Amino acid sequence: MLNNPILNQKPIEIKRALISAYDKTGVVELAKALNSFGVEILSTGGTASVLRKENIPVVDVSEYTQFPEIMDGRIKTINPLIAGGVLGLRDQHNTEALENKIKWIDLVVCNLYPFSEIIKKQDSNLAVAMENIDIGGPTMIRSAAKNIGWVCVVVDHTDYSLFINELSSNRISFETRKKLSTKAFGYTAQYDTIIHNHLIGENLPSSLSFTYSKHSVLRYGENPHQVASAYQIVNDKSKNVLNAKIHQGKALSYNNIMDADAALNCLKEFDKTACVVVKHSSPCGVAEGEKMLEVYKKAFNADSLSAFGGVIAINKKCTKEIASEINKVFVEIVLAPCFDPSALKVFSTKKNLRILEVGNINSRADKMELRNLDGGLLVQGVDTSTLTIDDLKVVTNIAPKDSDVENMLFGWKVLKHIKSNAILLVKNNMSVGVGGGQVSRVDAVDIAIKKSGDKTSGSILCSDAFFPFRDSIDKIADSGIKAIVQPGGSIRDEEIISACNEHGVAMVFTGKRCFKH
Repeated sequence: MLNNPILNQKPIEIKRALISAYDKTGVVELAKALNSFGVEILSTGGTASVLRKENIPVVDVSEYTQFPEIMDGRIKTINPLIAGGVLGLRDQHNTEALENKIKWIDLVVCNLYPFSEIIKKQDSNLAVAMENIDIGGPTMIRSAAKNIGWVCVVVDHTDYSLFINELSSNRISFETRKKLSTKAFGYTAQYDTIIHNHLIGENLPSSLSFTYSKHSVLRYGENPHQVASAYQIVNDKSKNVLNAKIHQGKALSYNNIMDADAALNCLKEFDKTACVVVKHSSPCGVAEGEKMLEVYKKAFNADSLSAFGGVIAINKKCTKEIASEINKVFVEIVLAPCFDPSALKVFSTKKNLRILEVGNINSRADKMELRNLDGGLLVQGVDTSTLTIDDLKVVTNIAPKDSDVENMLFGWKVLKHIKSNAILLVKNNMSVGVGGGQVSRVDAVDIAIKKSGDKTSGSILCSDAFFPFRDSIDKIADSGIKAIVQPGGSIRDEEIISACNEHGVAMVFTGKRCFKH
């Protein structure tokens, strides 16, 4: 290691470049520009072949090193003449370079085998994955990025034009080299993180790393004084809000994305025709049934006051008929698998309305979710559990009717997406009252009953956790609520059950809760 190293921050000339790109986008145009500036180009097999077809002078790396590409291309750029040409300090290592016949390489243009794409293919296995781990590429990139004083590195084809423009002045500034070096280290770090996460094979490993690419810069976060951007899993092709096709409307805000994601996640609970209306990341109206138009009306009218300015999400094609109905009210976003052209025409009269097409909506997949802490993270698996009739245990003298049980199962799907303490009233496969995010369960009951209004009678009450006291049961005594579904497990369960028996309310236990903090 050098003692007291001094970093060259002066502009540098580019006399020799090494180009080795798996993704050939823009590489011909870059090489032509380099050639026009008199830059000698070294290149590896596939890239060299592409450049020669365009009549661009190229020196094969194997010709330069006097060592052939061997072992099916595993060994081609791992060579002292390459490493020395990239890593050497021009003001200190000239003598050693001359003694070892090393020529300076001033520019490295390189991108890597698409490991993240390979591992997603159906025929991918461990052998295929390991074979597609690039070794020489990261070595060249990191070497060039390290030698920032004398070498420039470019890993992203979107930076080619920036580089060419600056090269036209015959010098590459230190500021540009630093910017591209930083990007290169991020690129290789992302590459290694993807490999690590693929090989580790467990959800909660002893060392946890994440890598995302920027999807978009947002105007602001939850509030105008907060900065924000949206980031996306690298090469993610799943059906989600960030991958949605936006047909019209203003750019999505931070809160828009949060609300749309919440609506889509709740919608994924349903196989039948369903509609979810979300406001401030919480369902305020949900319904399922047979005909999409009727289901939408039920969901919206469940709490039309809260639905104002919310997100409408449906799991069937949006037709002109549905669009015309939605257009009667003010909402921020309409989300659907697809849209009839006639529906899009209807929506086009509201220029600011965002229309998101997400493709086929599948059930929720197992994945990990994160919560930021000061100094760390909380990580847990997403709640993809389901409730079936076999999970229900009747604990009262009165048993619920079959239609009540159907509503309980419907309600539980929605309840999972409401902030705890959560109380949900459902009736005829639609929500009629939501009480969520409260610090006491009895307050949540109060709010749900108030929200349901004249729809309370004959409804089913769903609770995301057990009742600690009988006060909630006494509160619903004269409301017309006819059955309760809750996890059970309180030390006062017998007291709660007795209260239900006194008031003639059926109750079933699920044996599991669905807190959403």
